Formats: sequence, structure tokens, C-alpha cells
Amino acid sequence: MKKILMTIMTIGLVAGIGLAGCGKQENEATASTEKTEQNLPTKDRSGKEISLPKEATKIVSLVPSVTEVIDDIGKTNELVSVDMQSGSLNEALQALPQMDMMAIDAEKLIALKPQIVYVNDINLASSESVWQQVEDAGITIVNIPTSTSIQAIKEDVQFIADSLSEHEKGQKLVDKMTQEIDDVAKIGKTIKNQKSVLFEVAALPDIYSFGSGTFLNEMIETIGAKNVLANEKGWLPVGEEAAIAAKPDVILTNVDYIDDPAKEILERKNWEKVPAVQNKEVFAIDNRPSSLPNHHMTKALKQMAKAIYPEAYKDLKDE
Repeated sequence: MKKILMTIMTIGLVAGIGLAGCGKQENEATASTEKTEQNLPTKDRSGKEISLPKEATKIVSLVPSVTEVIDDIGKTNELVSVDMQSGSLNEALQALPQMDMMAIDAEKLIALKPQIVYVNDINLASSESVWQQVEDAGITIVNIPTSTSIQAIKEDVQFIADSLSEHEKGQKLVDKMTQEIDDVAKIGKTIKNQKSVLFEVAALPDIYSFGSGTFLNEMIETIGAKNVLANEKGWLPVGEEAAIAAKPDVILTNVDYIDDPAKEILERKNWEKVPAVQNKEVFAIDNRPSSLPNHHMTKALKQMAKAIYPEAYKDLKDE
């Protein structure tokens, strides 16, 4: 169960399902793109005013999606600590001191003397007193709430790069991301007979999925398919009977805590008449790019497109 909860929290469901008492809502403030003369943001992605160093040499990232961006713009050497999930991204990050994103040790964090600590609402919900101590120590806390749209994800990526004085590198990541999404969307608009899709982010006995107002739902729509839960809002639990009754043409899963999640779905009792199971249209999607809201989501987008409409997307390049 702990693994299920961590998967859900990593993808950013806490605000939607009330885990860990987190009731904060995403604030995709456009004010976060305000710049000073040094091209540094003056507000974080939650809209809070921040003061950033011209050249950050000691950074802590407690958000895996943020850590990936920092790594991709060549700032890994400036990281002095990351969360446990970020530590699994590569060997360089694995060698860094790692922290539990839900139980931050203020003394250990302050002792690292970072100039910037990147967090999201999941971290902030863990303990207000911890973050007050960090702020009192003169450390800049940068909040990047989990985004719910593709456009907001682009803005997050650019913001992270801008906050580390790497605007051009961030722009390159966003431009590449935009082009790859456009390539998929162009084909998606030609799809005439749309398939219905159920995307599981947690398996039986506690199925979780999502409705509208999520970046994964937007990805399904971009491909030219329709989410069977599109009439629902946000991230949500799905009862087994409701999942069966939805009769999805395709089932996708990014579950990574069981050995073969697609096989598990295909072998479920009472699911034999579900079209996706009948036709063996059940596919596993890489967890990380479909969970972490950053530029790598295009890898998952392409996997999803080729799984749902293999013929239509057969010429789509993976990279």
C-alpha cells in the first residue's frame, strides 16, 4: 500500500484525493514569469515572491520532475541533496544525500547550506514548522505546484531553467517538447473513429485513474482518443464495477509496483467481456515520463499514441 501511495503522490494526486491532509490547490500564476534585470523570476510558480541568487551553486530539489529538469540543463553538480525518488534517476543523483519528501529533517537540510530548495505542495504539506525554520535560515524556498495542463508544464520547465539563469537551455527543452506534441496532435486530429481509453495509475484492488483537468487526460485527447472518465474531474478512485461498465477499447497502465501490470489486467476475473481485454488492447506505459510533469512527458505521449493507434502513428519518431 505504501508503494501505491508514493506512486500516487509522485504523480501529483495528493491535492485531488486528500492524501496526507493536503488540500492546497495548484496556482499556475502567470506572475511567476516576472523577471528582474538579471532574467531571474521574482515570483515562484505558486505566485509567492522570491529572491534568487544570480548564480546558485548549492541547490536542493525535493521534487523528481524538477530534478530531471535541473539535470537536463546541466546543473547536476550544483545539487547538494535530492528526495529519495530523484535519487533513482541516475548514478550522480544516487550519490547525493537523499531526503524523505514527506518527512523533511530541517536541521539536516539547513546544515547543507543550500541557496535554493525546490519544493511542491506535497513537501509543504508535511510540516509548516520545518519550512519556517528553513526560511528563517535565509534559504530561498521555491514552490512549483504540480501542474494540470501541458501548457503549465512547459511554463514550469522554463521557470526552473530561468531560476538558475539558464533561459536558453530551458527554451530548447520547451521548443523540442512543443514540436513533439505538435507532431502527435497533427495526426490526432485526423483520427475519425476515436477509441475509448482507461488509464490506470494504480491497480486492483485500489484502481486509480483520472478525469478532465489533468495533463494525462489532455495527452489522451491530443492523441485523438477519449478518456472513459472524461466526465469526472481530477484524480479519482475507480470501483471495479465502474471500470468494467465503462467498456474501454484500450486500457493503459503505468503501474510499476507489480511485475507485469498489463498481464494482471488481462487475467482479471470478470473482465473477460471488456473490449480492451477481449481484443488484448492492454498496454504498459513507462511510469516516469507518464508520472512526472516535465518535458519528458512526450516520451509517454508517443508510447500512448502508438499503443492506441499503431497504424496511424507507425511513422512517428521515438526521439
